[in-house]
Amino acid sequence: MSTKATTVSAQTLVSTAVPAAKLPQYVAALIATIGGFCLGTVLGWTSPVLTSLSDYYGFEVNVDSQAWIGSIMAIGAMVGCLPMSWMLDTFGRKSTIIILTVPTVAAWMMIIFAPSVTVICIARFILGFTTGAYAVAVPLYTSEISENEIRGTLGTYFQLQLTIGITSAYILGSLLPIFWMTMVCGCIPVVLALAMLIIPETPTYYLKKFRVDEARKALQWFRGSHYDVEPELMLLKANLDQMEAERVPFTQAFVTTPAKRGLVVGLGVMFFQQFSGVNAVIFYAESIFKAAGSSMSPSLQTIIVGLIMVVMTWVATLAIDRAGRRPLLLISASIMAICTAILGVYFLLLEKTPDFAKTIGSVPIVSLSIFIIVFSLGFGPIPWMFMSEIFPPQIKGPACSIACFFNWFSVFMVTKFFGDLQSKFGSYGTFWIFSGISIAGTFFVLNLVPETKGKSMEEIQKELGATPQMTPEDRMENGQKPAKF
Repeated sequence: MSTKATTVSAQTLVSTAVPAAKLPQYVAALIATIGGFCLGTVLGWTSPVLTSLSDYYGFEVNVDSQAWIGSIMAIGAMVGCLPMSWMLDTFGRKSTIIILTVPTVAAWMMIIFAPSVTVICIARFILGFTTGAYAVAVPLYTSEISENEIRGTLGTYFQLQLTIGITSAYILGSLLPIFWMTMVCGCIPVVLALAMLIIPETPTYYLKKFRVDEARKALQWFRGSHYDVEPELMLLKANLDQMEAERVPFTQAFVTTPAKRGLVVGLGVMFFQQFSGVNAVIFYAESIFKAAGSSMSPSLQTIIVGLIMVVMTWVATLAIDRAGRRPLLLISASIMAICTAILGVYFLLLEKTPDFAKTIGSVPIVSLSIFIIVFSLGFGPIPWMFMSEIFPPQIKGPACSIACFFNWFSVFMVTKFFGDLQSKFGSYGTFWIFSGISIAGTFFVLNLVPETKGKSMEEIQKELGATPQMTPEDRMENGQKPAKF
């Protein structure tokens, strides 16, 4: 490789005469994020079936058992996050996603033929483990195959597929018996595994394993046959070489300023995502509407909410690389606070003046619909995106696992104790608590969350307090050669 070939600008490194094809990246992202669809079906399954389980199985499934069936999947997801850094680096991103489909299908079959509540809970734990693992593996795969200019859009596909999965579970639950609904849910992971076979592993994984020829072929697939992949491949290799050169002990990596600030931001947005009350809404949507006394069918209401969630998450895929992350998060948190406050007022009226409250029975569906709209625009997709954007390379693997673990711990806390909060503080008090948390989330975003739209990893790390360093692009601009392939 000649000096002339390496003394190019950073812009030239990622811009050639023939631009990269976008379609293969979109196709691969849509296929991989079927893992998000699988997660959505697991989350949404409880809402239409929870109160009918005793009739289906022929044994008692009491209120406490229902709470555990709804929440234990979050415990499984917490556990599933922990080994992901090792699995992804050992087996690869693509192979890990395929491997996870086997226990996912097995767990759905266990639910169909479960002889006891214990078996249902074990199956839900396994589903939590595998779908929680998808929440780490799929966003990583998507981020490693995408160009910077569409990174944000592709990063929202996981949340989009998740919302489609939730809504599909609502619709299936209203149309099919529990047996057939669960059977359909169990077939989706098979579709994921078969579809993953037609797309490549990520170039980054191949380069980490020193399989350069395979990395080149994979990158060519993602960028199109007419695109010159050599400059981008050279840059990827240089970035990995820099990461290796700057590698420090695990504990030391976590005490740097950007690592600590990145963890604060990453864990913070995950906290406010879940403690806004969104999963309480998803898991107990029908119960909320039933308690509100709305004349509309509860199952129809939840389907409408789900469809709104899908549409607005799709809108977020279009807006996120235009509007930026911070504005969408600010809009999301502030309006969620207003919606849950209004919902609290409604439930207070329902308790104190039920006749008047029933005349405004549309309030729950309107409030929750607006809540879902703004959640889907901001705090739904963006926290998952941040995992691939804000963590320094030295800690990205374990930091993503920690963030996912914390997210699912928050899911468990909200879904398991939502009923307890309702018993102690009433429905109105519970939603006011969620409102107060969303207000805190607004100030958190204002003061601590950086804007990452259109910025390189190095620029984001500088905002988080990293010491400026010469990047691989800078070294190439100055005529310094990267390692040859």
